[in-house]
Amino acid sequence: MSLELAADIVSAILLVAGSIFLVIGAVGLIRMPDVFTRMHAASVSDTLGAGLLVLGMIVQAGFTLVTVKLLIILAILFFAGPISTHALARGALAVGLEPMLFDRSGRRRRKELGLIGEFIVGQDREPRPAHPAAPVKKTSAKKSTSRKRSTSRKSSTGAGSGRGKGGRSSKR
Repeated sequence: MSLELAADIVSAILLVAGSIFLVIGAVGLIRMPDVFTRMHAASVSDTLGAGLLVLGMIVQAGFTLVTVKLLIILAILFFAGPISTHALARGALAVGLEPMLFDRSGRRRRKELGLIGEFIVGQDREPRPAHPAAPVKKTSAKKSTSRKRSTSRKSSTGAGSGRGKGGRSSKR
């Protein structure tokens, strides 16, 4: 058996395995019940399936400049995939989506989800400010219309423009 034949066999095995993982991930996106399990299926198939495909291409390409480019792509895949999945999961939690802790019959899905359930139940569901340093302003029911802006102050957008901070009109 020659070295080229062995490289072709290893490359074919890696390409087929990567394709299988991508197909399983696609089926998982369709079949999973909530956004978090779908995200898990997508991230595993993205990282593992695409990684195996790129490894198969590296074996097929040999030691060339293409191999260096494929290794850079592989590194980007392995770092960007989990980071983006984590950011999406945090965003889903921030907008109020919660993981399914119970199945349709009312039983707890998994024993490991107990910690996640306690974490979610313990959270306050009040809206948080977009920036931690920015305080949340509570609006009162009464708005005073007697306040007038002083015309002697120069606004941040230029003198005499009639606009206050942020380019908004001072007439309300």
